[in-house]
Amino acid sequence: MAQSINFVWNYCNEVSAKSLDYNGTWLSQYQLQTLTSGCSKDLGINASSIQEVCREYVNRRNQFKKRKLNWRSKKSLGWIPFKFNNIVINGDEAIYCKKVFKFWKSREVGKIKIGSFNQDSKGNWYINLVCEIANSNLEKTNKSIGVDLGLIATATYSDGSSYEGEKPIRKYTNKLAMAQRANKKKKVKSIHKKITNIRKDSISKETTRLVREYDFIVVGNVSSKKLTKTKMAKSVQDVSWGIYKSMLAYKTIRFGKELKVVKEHWTSKTCHVCNNVANFGGLSGLSVREWTCSNCGKTHDRDVNAAINILRIGHDTPIKGILRTCA
Repeated sequence: MAQSINFVWNYCNEVSAKSLDYNGTWLSQYQLQTLTSGCSKDLGINASSIQEVCREYVNRRNQFKKRKLNWRSKKSLGWIPFKFNNIVINGDEAIYCKKVFKFWKSREVGKIKIGSFNQDSKGNWYINLVCEIANSNLEKTNKSIGVDLGLIATATYSDGSSYEGEKPIRKYTNKLAMAQRANKKKKVKSIHKKITNIRKDSISKETTRLVREYDFIVVGNVSSKKLTKTKMAKSVQDVSWGIYKSMLAYKTIRFGKELKVVKEHWTSKTCHVCNNVANFGGLSGLSVREWTCSNCGKTHDRDVNAAINILRIGHDTPIKGILRTCA
């Protein structure tokens, strides 16, 4: 079935590119669905799955604005999309195209809207379902917190606490290097999967705790894209700021809380007590973990001070020193 999905994707890729060459226009989702109609029986997949492939192809083509997208080959991870009326969940069984698939049911299934079968790098298959469920808002706590993302601690909070987080890349570096030198591809994939699972599990538990305890969470807009091109690349990948923020984003929506991402320029350097801007900067300034304000004499932990300033910006009460960069 996955190979049939790949065949449809590649067909859409080819005819859309030819249309662009001959007519100067891409084929629309409706045109692709018309061209692929009637082939579901030969391919052994549901017609709605073919339509979903056409829809996804058009969305990705419009997103990346490329003449051709990457071809899906035998090495591509398996993906079989479907609509709600093409899947039947009966206990721990999923029925699709008159075929029964046993699966481990990790949670109760609500009203299914859409879904897909997906394969991971180790060859394991999962069934993912987007469901409509009852309202799951948490009780309001009327508490707010600022979050400063960093490399030493994954997150430092405005209340002075911090989240160190699991850093599995460094823990498994030697094992991974040995497996790569021995060309043990299966073991390399297994180690990478384990690293990913450890990281996601740790971050998921921490973000769930935050969402349960706080109604309003403010995070700095630090990006890992530029830092991954420096000597700090491994450390940046280990802390996984992107996963941390994305988990906070969907959990705050799910549980009826609020997340705000703000510009964090000058937040480390500006005293949250008197708004005085400290005189250290550049990459060399990252080694300064504590500093004393020359104006009021208050000693600050660099990250805690930044988290407090980030929270103030989230409450729309920015300090003078950073007003010009956060407006």
